[in-house]
Amino acid sequence: MKYAIAGVIILFLFVNASAQNNTEAALQVKISGIIKKMTLEEKVAMLHGSATFYSAGVPRLGIPEVSYDDGPLGVRREEERFGWNSANWTTDSATFLPNGSAIAATWNPEMAHKYGVVMGEEANARNKIVMLAPAFNICRIPLCGRTYEYYSEDPYLNGQLAIQAVKGIQSQHVAACIKHFAANNQEVNRGVINEIIDERALREIYLPAFKAAIEQGDAYTIMSAYNKINGYWCSENDFLLDKVLKTEWGFKGIVISDWGGTHHTVAAANVGLDVEMGSNGPYDQWYFAKPLIAAVKAGQVSEKTIDEKVRRILWVIYHTSMSADHLKGSIATPEHGKAAYDIASESIVLLKNDDHLLPLNTDKVKSIAVIGDNATRTFATGGFGASVKVKYEVNALAGIRSRFGKTADIKFAQGYKANYLASNTAEQNAGYDKPDMALINEAVGLAKTTDVAIVCIGSNREYESENHDRKNLELPFGEQALVNAVTAANPKTIIVIMAGAPYDLNEIKKTNSTIVWSWFNGTEAGNALADVLKGAVNPSGKMPFTFPVSMNDSPAIALNTYPGKDTTTTYKEGILVGYRWYDTKKIDPLYCFGYGLSYTNFTYTGLLTDKKDYTPADKIAVSVKVKNSGSVAGKEIVQIYVSKVNSAVSRADKELKAFRKIMIAPGKTIPVIMNINVSDLAYFDDMLGKWVVEPGEYKLMAASSSKDIRQIAAFNVSK
Repeated sequence: MKYAIAGVIILFLFVNASAQNNTEAALQVKISGIIKKMTLEEKVAMLHGSATFYSAGVPRLGIPEVSYDDGPLGVRREEERFGWNSANWTTDSATFLPNGSAIAATWNPEMAHKYGVVMGEEANARNKIVMLAPAFNICRIPLCGRTYEYYSEDPYLNGQLAIQAVKGIQSQHVAACIKHFAANNQEVNRGVINEIIDERALREIYLPAFKAAIEQGDAYTIMSAYNKINGYWCSENDFLLDKVLKTEWGFKGIVISDWGGTHHTVAAANVGLDVEMGSNGPYDQWYFAKPLIAAVKAGQVSEKTIDEKVRRILWVIYHTSMSADHLKGSIATPEHGKAAYDIASESIVLLKNDDHLLPLNTDKVKSIAVIGDNATRTFATGGFGASVKVKYEVNALAGIRSRFGKTADIKFAQGYKANYLASNTAEQNAGYDKPDMALINEAVGLAKTTDVAIVCIGSNREYESENHDRKNLELPFGEQALVNAVTAANPKTIIVIMAGAPYDLNEIKKTNSTIVWSWFNGTEAGNALADVLKGAVNPSGKMPFTFPVSMNDSPAIALNTYPGKDTTTTYKEGILVGYRWYDTKKIDPLYCFGYGLSYTNFTYTGLLTDKKDYTPADKIAVSVKVKNSGSVAGKEIVQIYVSKVNSAVSRADKELKAFRKIMIAPGKTIPVIMNINVSDLAYFDDMLGKWVVEPGEYKLMAASSSKDIRQIAAFNVSK
């Protein structure tokens, strides 16, 4: 019987694959017919922007223009067609989704998929067919201004989340534009910086998530980064665009430049850029406009190359705006708000709870002082880069009032002023880091009168912003002075940090008993936070990047490679990025990768592999038993790391190779099973130019974080 069922499954897969191949072949025939009818001028018109967020179609052939829109926090407000000012629509309010590092902190691909579905549905409601999201560059430098947009410091975690975000967006017949390809890891000098990165580091750290998003997520479009890699602009980098992306990975879609990120006509056209986008006209003077027509006529670029670019654009159009049964979409619905809440509630990280102050006991807590500018601030807008015009955004104070207002007297004090604008000069922002003693004294006076104080600090969208990096890891706006004063006035003080990137929490970790990390957490942020504080949600987020004790512990700083010299920076740390560096160099971080507490406890037992010996073609079945040994239900993220014992080449101390998030009832034990391809244990050999699975002994670790190893097993790989 089982053989008959297997036969039916194989037949179904074969028939389905054959049908898909036939459909694809028919589409290519149709596209070829359209291209034959087009003039050179019509073709080239499709290869560059025709407005701020549009590129041209061919009206006489019924080919629509391509519309683009910013993510990754949600569908951007409608801008004027030619410019960056609001179009003043009344129907473009969208859902503000949690930022990238918040999504990564969920460690849950299901949450990334929810994010994508909402993004796709809202894009359709606004007639956008290319969403410039998700963004998942590796968090190499804690100071990077776009860390809040990106995911994590780990290529495997990034890849698993990116796959599902892309699938979610494209399930709505909207193209995901994965970005920024590649290694857009700093904002300082991003438009001119030349990054010297060895091929092994590129292959093992900076490219894998893009590869996964294309090969497993089937991303339709990709954006080239502003920077250079090894001497060549990313928008005209033969290694990235032709050798790796289009040849090795078989990418079918469109390579789009970042806005204003194109530098030459012939070089970009001949190595794989398909569409030039930018910020200003006159559009017919761009590199891929009249100069490209001239280059074709001069024989510098072949018309066959132009046809290939048009083919890719038409392929994307037929999978989006001209797809069968194209979806109408919806925007800012209650369902979308619920999705934003789900992501936010799984992203919040409990960093410390020594006095078990959390969850707050509503029978005992009858008065709450909510303190800090971030308690009333919203995060959908601010700084440079994409913002979202929201229908609503629940701030922390509103969320706390909604969850505790019936049982406790809640009062607010501002505590500090966030006197900082991303558009200001350093001189104009001078003094932003100074404490405001009048506001601190007011906060202290309030905290003395209440059972509990909740101090909401961190950064905001002005302080963490595209186009600039932070100068240091210090908490801004004199917040440390506020924390110290309020904690002295009321020992039952809960510190809530809202930010998208690491900060210096050394003093807070040392002196405060209770620390919660939230993010720029979307339209339902305040409700999600309040539910964690109340215990309606058991916190399950874990840190997607390492917090250094000192900035000098971070590899790029320790090796003096950031921000670079004379617009060149050398990635001297190679593959040792994030926890790989800290663990290999035996440097203790402030908070490690994968760290996060719960209101319950989990114990691990019985880590096993299905065999002890494997070949490079095998798959390793890993199983471990996890018990909720506490009294409340909770979600645990089981992390599997692998280490090569006595490696013949330089390797990281350990590498994340699998993870799973599971809900476990109190007292229950659940077997967790994960699979790892032996081929995924390979390192890239620069000399041979290929991936190599090193034979020998490996160590397998089941962990609650990169530093909290619960179970260890061993296995061998043969040649």
